[in-house]
Amino acid sequence: MQGRQKPLLDDEPSPAAQWDRDSASRALDDLFLRAKRFNGSKDYHELLKFITRFTFYSPFNAMLAHQQMPGATFVAPPYRWERDFRRYVNPGARPVVLLQPKGPVLFTFDVSDTAPYPDAGPLPRWVEHPFAVTGGRIGGRLARTIENAARDGVSVHERDAGSDSAGRIAKANPGRMVRFRVREKPEPVDIAVPLEYELLLNIKHSPETRYATLVHELAHLYCGHLGTTNKEWWPDRTGLPVIVREFEAESVSYLVCTRFGIDNPSAEYLAGYVNKNKETPAISLDCVMKSAGLIEQMGLGRMKPRKAKEPE
Repeated sequence: MQGRQKPLLDDEPSPAAQWDRDSASRALDDLFLRAKRFNGSKDYHELLKFITRFTFYSPFNAMLAHQQMPGATFVAPPYRWERDFRRYVNPGARPVVLLQPKGPVLFTFDVSDTAPYPDAGPLPRWVEHPFAVTGGRIGGRLARTIENAARDGVSVHERDAGSDSAGRIAKANPGRMVRFRVREKPEPVDIAVPLEYELLLNIKHSPETRYATLVHELAHLYCGHLGTTNKEWWPDRTGLPVIVREFEAESVSYLVCTRFGIDNPSAEYLAGYVNKNKETPAISLDCVMKSAGLIEQMGLGRMKPRKAKEPE
């Protein structure tokens, strides 16, 4: 559930429509639209299931791997195949191109395109069977995600909201601050961040259910459904139809939770949609994958403060 949106004048284009015209921001979405990939709900569901099993790379890179080689199981660059597994890439093998942190691209090859050197040992189980689901418990991810949400001005409250309410996010009244803890030597320090959003979780639910709800509500934020405090951080896409907003948020929740091995209601939502509809709503794959990657990282460790850039 989201907070109330500012009403638009009849002749005023919505921020979603403005963003929709920005071809640079939508390069990935244009690629799939023109190729007519994943317009069908079953194809899209298969893509999401692949990404949930391809956990050794980010959701965005897992999607790129699926686009280039749907049957891939474990990909790595040539130097890693030699260094870690004593294997070489077969001549003529087709690379799977991924985005590299702090660099342009990374050329990787699937295990099926490699062969062992004479001194190679057996492949580890997690290479031969990387799609095995592990986990099932949220551990410290819930607390870490709540802490990291503060860097974007999100204050999370865990309260008894009754049996029928899971959670919601809404714009906060201006003028207040939220504390975000920063890793500094020798001691962590708290910095004040303007409070922009308030997010409610139902304390009566299990930690795993609260985490799934938290991911869903943060997905609304980072997919741009509530607007943005800085377009450098996430887009302003207010004005989207409800079905698009919910489908994107459910997709993000499904990806993040399933990659961590956590049961979540988004799986049932998406499966039900596939059974009833032949095509997906007009969603942004770019926003879904980037939001899933960001929220996934928020649960893994303390993040750095946002760089202070003026909004456009």
